[in-house]
Amino acid sequence: MTETDDVQLRDVVEADLEFLLAYENDSEAVRRSRFTPRPRDAFMAHWKSKILGDSTVFVQTVTVDGEPAGHIVAWWEGEQGVGGHRFVGYWLGRPYWGRGVGSVALGLFLRRETNRPLYADPFAENTASVRLLEKHGFRRTGTVRHGDNEHLMLVLDADRS
Repeated sequence: MTETDDVQLRDVVEADLEFLLAYENDSEAVRRSRFTPRPRDAFMAHWKSKILGDSTVFVQTVTVDGEPAGHIVAWWEGEQGVGGHRFVGYWLGRPYWGRGVGSVALGLFLRRETNRPLYADPFAENTASVRLLEKHGFRRTGTVRHGDNEHLMLVLDADRS
């Protein structure tokens, strides 16, 4: 990150969705994450109903110098408070990789998202994502499979945030 980059978080606005759709469909991002991008209509429907339309989801647009650079989101897997787990995920556009943007943005997000423990399950070979999470106090607890791909399970405990 350059000294002049201004990384901020803000609420998602509808105009952000076009940027987020393009970032999700970047071929290198798909390769690194092992996440299958949604077609445009499915993406928009998912975001409007499952993310923006769910009051238990906390999502923020990451901006760099006022421009949408990606997003960070926290959601419940399973039932909230009844054995469910709170997960965090993020997606940055390729122009923002390797600049420290993710580190600043995740740090800002973790101050706002206070639920702990907080889980993440990046693709095991996405070393940059794993390093980012570990830098912010997440620890490895095992592995999980999503289809043919092995993902690491990481957790941020209350005492490590």
